[in-house]
This record gives sequence, structure tokens and C-alpha cells, in this order.
Amino acid sequence: MKKQFLKFVGAASLMVIALTVVSCDKTKNDVVTPGKVNEVSGEITTNTTWSKSDTVLLKGFVYVTSGATLTIEAGTIVKGDKATKGTLIIERGAKIMAEGTASNPIVFTSAQPKGQRDYGDWGGLVICGKAKVNATAGQAQVEGGPRSLYGGQDDADNSGIIKYVRIEFCGYPLELNKEINGLTLGGVGSATTIDYVQVSYSGDDSYEWFGGTVNCRHLIAYKGWDDEFDTDFGYTGKLQYLLGIRDPQHADTSASNGFESDNDGTGSTNPPITAATFSNVTLIGPFTGISKGKADADILYATSDAANGAKGGKFQASMHLRRQSALKVHNSIFLGWPYGIRTSDSKGAAGDITMKNVVLAGMWKNYYDGGADSTFYNTAGFNNKVFTSTNDILTTNRDYKSVNAANVAGADFTGMDAWFTRTTKIGAFDGTDWTAGWANFDPQNAIY
Repeated sequence: MKKQFLKFVGAASLMVIALTVVSCDKTKNDVVTPGKVNEVSGEITTNTTWSKSDTVLLKGFVYVTSGATLTIEAGTIVKGDKATKGTLIIERGAKIMAEGTASNPIVFTSAQPKGQRDYGDWGGLVICGKAKVNATAGQAQVEGGPRSLYGGQDDADNSGIIKYVRIEFCGYPLELNKEINGLTLGGVGSATTIDYVQVSYSGDDSYEWFGGTVNCRHLIAYKGWDDEFDTDFGYTGKLQYLLGIRDPQHADTSASNGFESDNDGTGSTNPPITAATFSNVTLIGPFTGISKGKADADILYATSDAANGAKGGKFQASMHLRRQSALKVHNSIFLGWPYGIRTSDSKGAAGDITMKNVVLAGMWKNYYDGGADSTFYNTAGFNNKVFTSTNDILTTNRDYKSVNAANVAGADFTGMDAWFTRTTKIGAFDGTDWTAGWANFDPQNAIY
């Protein structure tokens, strides 16, 4: 039987480690608190708790197996080993109870020292559930190498709680075009709680939903590499209050988007159709507050060389909705991308794409295809608006929490599910800063 393996650093070794850390950069009131360093690998087969007093180091694929619950205390630091691309995988039938607080979040991050962390230092967090996916077999295997399957018939499946959690420097491409994302959600059911999560510097997508029904609130995608929010394999959940912020110098060779959505990789109409509903999204694109800078808006902006061997990465659209996706987007603001909307072959999907009360601003070109793309956006009565400059929307350049109320109408939830919190404002913020206290927009210099 495979078992979980823990290695505890002895007292003598611990003293050396502590002294080594103390001798490092001691600026800004850095404080080092010695504690056990727990190396975790293999399988977790019984109920296990990770304490905030210890640092956990993930080595290779770490599986929480069916029937086991992994509890992570608020304030715990979990690091991914770079050499083995440490990854935490919650398998079907298992649970993760990772409930931090606004003042004491749980952090998954790189094991590299301050100043040396980078995209894709470790794998990421993968959750597998038993909710429906539209794969022909009713289940599928996690991309990127893990053995784990996801999918089933229980749309109300419960994989646990992810709340007040940061996930940083993750998303390693373990196989070509089959990368582990920052947070991967495969067939995760609606009884699972996902709220207040920040994924930063992911080497692939920040978030990707492969089918399932889980609902999510208060998500941040910060300076990721590929897409910010990717939905496919029949994902039908609901999402509200999402913030995305891009770095103009980092994009993927596949062309990075704010939203990317497919029914599945082949463009079939297998049910369930990918038809997630998003509301109150603010996506700060790479060129927010930056002049066009290209003679031809049809040319995708090429970035500098960067991590994971990507050469000439490109940005594409705030929303690339394709392959029979039927995504729903409401009360949202998209700023500063080469293209506003690219819908490709989505028109045939059951229910089709819906966009209501959505703003595009500062796009080099609003529609990739002036025909089909503009038809989706300009549906009569849907109250969508286009502005030439991002400065028409933001009260201060790149201030994602404030919008120009004179140019932007209030939110409208007519006909929407009761799950959505009713607010009067579009975009990710309704007058309060829900990122305060737990989010970190400079994790490179954090002391862990």
C-alpha cells in the first residue's frame, strides 16, 4: 500500500536552517519563526491536518485519496518544490478544508527564496470531483500528468472549502499543451465552497474549470501567463466578483485571453454544454492606459521572451468564446486588449452566447470578426457599450476599484439566478475593496 511520506528536519539541522534564513535579507522588519519543515510526497490516505506553525513542502504529485480529508489551518504556508514540480491533487471522494481568514490567509507558493520566484516553479492545486462533464466516457483524466480522474453524475458533490487562499508562481507545463494551471477544477460539484482566491504568476491559465457545477466568488487572476479564466468540458457554474490584471510583457504562444471558453476541445455539442454565468467581472488588459502602438490593429502584440521557453507570446482577446461554448456574461468591464470579442464557431451552441450590460473599452479592435462577433454584442436591449479609451471608464488610470459612473450604467440582474448578490454597480467592486487584508500584489518580495 502506498503511504504518505513525511520527513521532519531534526533539531540540529533545524538550527542550521534557522541561522541560514536569519542571515538573509533583513529589510522591512523581516521576522523568521523557526518550525518543522514537512516534506510531503506520495499519497495522503487518512484524515490529515497541516498546522500553521509548520511549513509544508510538496514534492512531486501529492494525492489526497478518496475518503481522506486534508485540513489546512488558517495561516499555513505550503510550498511547491521546484525540482520535482510539487503539486497537490484532491482526488474524487476526497476533501480539502482550506479555510483561511482575511487577516490570516493560506498561501501556496514557490519554495524558491524571495527575489528568485518565477512562473511555473511548481505545479499548482488540482481539485477533482464527481459532477457531470461532457466527455464521452462521462469522466476524464487531469491534464499535465497526474493519474487522477474527474467527473461523474453527482452535480451536488462536495470537495470541501477553498477560502482566503493565495496560489503563487505555479502552473508548470509538465506536458506539451497539457499544463497544470494555478487552480484546476475538474468536475467539481456545487456543494464545494470557493471564495476569496488569488492566483498570481501562473505559468499557464490562472483558473480552469473542466466541467462541473461549482460556484465561485471573489477570484483574482494576477499577471498570469496564458488565459485568466478558462471554461470547458461542460462547466455550468455561477461566478461573481472576478478581477483580472495582466502584465503586458508576459503572454503565451497560444495567444493569451481574459476569458477562453470551449464546449470541448473538438467543438462537439455533447451535453452538458459549457454555459457558465459570469457577473461583475473587471479584466484589466495588458494595454490598459497604453496607446495603441501598432499601425495595424489586426497584428497581435508580441511580448518579450519569458519563462518556460515561450518565445514571442501574444495577447488576443478579452473574451475568446469558441467551439460551441454558450457562456453568459453580465454586468462586467473589459479593458485594454488587442480585441474585445472573438467568438469563432460558438453560434451553434445550445442557448448561444449571452452578453448583457457589458462594457468594452480601449480595445485596439472591438471585434475580431466584425460580423458574428458584433452580432453577439449588439443584441437589442442588452445594454452593452463600447468606449475608445480605458480612461473613459476608470476614474484613475489602472484603478480597478473605481469606474466612471457617468459613462457606466448600473447593474441589472433581470432573469438571473437568485445565487447572485444584487448590487447596483457593474464590475468587480461595489464600493468596498474585497481584496484588502488577504490578497498580495507583490508576492515576489513576501517573506515566507
